[in-house]
Amino acid sequence: MSKIVSTPKNLQVIYEDNHLIVINKRAGDLVQGDKTGDAPLSEVVKIYLKEKHNKPGNVYLGVVHRLDRPTTGIVLFAKTSKALPRLNKIFAERKNQKTYWAMVQKTPTPKNGTLIHYLKRNPKQNKSYAHINEVPESKKGILHYITLQELDRYTLLEIDLETGRHHQIRSQLSSIGSSIKGDLKYGFNRSNPDASIHLHARKLKLVHPVQKEEMTFIAPLPKDPLWDAVKNKS
Repeated sequence: MSKIVSTPKNLQVIYEDNHLIVINKRAGDLVQGDKTGDAPLSEVVKIYLKEKHNKPGNVYLGVVHRLDRPTTGIVLFAKTSKALPRLNKIFAERKNQKTYWAMVQKTPTPKNGTLIHYLKRNPKQNKSYAHINEVPESKKGILHYITLQELDRYTLLEIDLETGRHHQIRSQLSSIGSSIKGDLKYGFNRSNPDASIHLHARKLKLVHPVQKEEMTFIAPLPKDPLWDAVKNKS
């Protein structure tokens, strides 16, 4: 199965107003340009906005946060230079709430809990290692998880991030033996056919940077037999 990437024609827009656009990212999408040279989602969104609103010249778009390429779900972009610094501040000060869903191969013990590790990134491997005790150049990572559903072979977890570290969820879950389905890099035994992993940025809560209203965005789950098994859960 080949990767399906977002284009201006098939872009999954969750929400748009004058200042924000919220996208449901596909697993093949790269949020921001990297050494692969593949067109990033930010450029796709710019073309979408240019075509939709018949904009002459360049379209402004600010990247607020990122998701790993094999991960799906909510990505928020700023459409104005007024919104971008305000959103950056909200994210930097952790005044937003990000909730993820993950399909893992082993139910954690206990089923609901908090993981605290010291994460050290290895740039050459593009991988982070989770340590119980602090090590040089490590950063503290905290997440909270609950078990939502136990299926025949997999378990659905809901994860709230308290910190936002490189590959945090993938690394921390792997360290307790609950690797995410398809995540070869972090200990799962085989990849998914489309190179995705079963980690989905499900929900984002924040106060609108301009309108000052509290907003909640929810990203529909990808079309996939395993995700289909839980689509009836809220």
